[in-house]
Amino acid sequence: MVGAAPRVFISRPIPDEVAERIRRECTVDMWPASDPPPPLSEKIEDVDGVITYGHERLTAEAMDAAPRLRVVSVMGVGYDHVDAEAAGARGIAVGHTPGVLDETTADLTFALLMAAARRLIPAHDHVRAGRWTLFDPNILWGVDVHHATLGIVGMGRIGYQVARRARGFDMRVLYNRRTRQPEWERELGVEYAGLDDLLAESDFVSLQVPLTDETRHMIGAEQLARMKPTAILINVARGPVVDPEALYAALQAGEIAGAALDVTEPEPMRPDDPLIGLENVIVTPHVGSATVQTRMKMANMAADNLLAGLRGEALPHSVPGG
Repeated sequence: MVGAAPRVFISRPIPDEVAERIRRECTVDMWPASDPPPPLSEKIEDVDGVITYGHERLTAEAMDAAPRLRVVSVMGVGYDHVDAEAAGARGIAVGHTPGVLDETTADLTFALLMAAARRLIPAHDHVRAGRWTLFDPNILWGVDVHHATLGIVGMGRIGYQVARRARGFDMRVLYNRRTRQPEWERELGVEYAGLDDLLAESDFVSLQVPLTDETRHMIGAEQLARMKPTAILINVARGPVVDPEALYAALQAGEIAGAALDVTEPEPMRPDDPLIGLENVIVTPHVGSATVQTRMKMANMAADNLLAGLRGEALPHSVPGG
């Protein structure tokens, strides 16, 4: 980099050693707290690059107010909060961190599935409340995971890893995606199914789709009504993939048995959201990639993208079409 050091804004704290990598080549303004920063439009007017980490929206209007901006590095896989098309039209490179969190997110998917199936949260609360005064064989019955049917909607890299884990439980795995994957069918023994059939036959339905206009509220009242009354829905994709009002109604009516959500609509979820009050719902605060190892890898990949873009080089992990 020639001349004055590029100016960079980082929207949430990242590991010190990664921040130091960036500081060796850039002047860095890093938001110091995990609380949401001001709108990016207020922080990027005079910067050359930004790392967005927390789904802060970056619109075309914000880019127009940032004439120096050359690169946007998303610390995460999803980038629906960034107008990538507008960035491309303005010559702004956009990168993300794909692949690195596939297995970690698959781990959480299975953790949520198991916790919901075996009612681990109510069981823990039962003990904490002092109700474990004797052994009662007629409480906290869950359902078996082994030999059950798992339906994976939108089976990509994360869904592939979920299917691999399901093999250890001798589960039948159905999957749905735009294009069949005969190689995966042979390798993992998974079966392709239309969405309606997958919903009707699965004991557990795991959502792994990106958020697009097509997938927004793709699971609504009609789809939930097709599921078994004993089925459990797991969402680690994006909150708006599921219509929350329809989900609440289905859970209240007993159309499905439970839900385990790492993503919600809206995010953060309000403490008085009716879904949280249901005993057959587990909600975690969007922590699919939240392990020490994975978050460190993500930070380094985000730094790689940022620094490459500021040097005028191709981003090692650009968004599709970027």
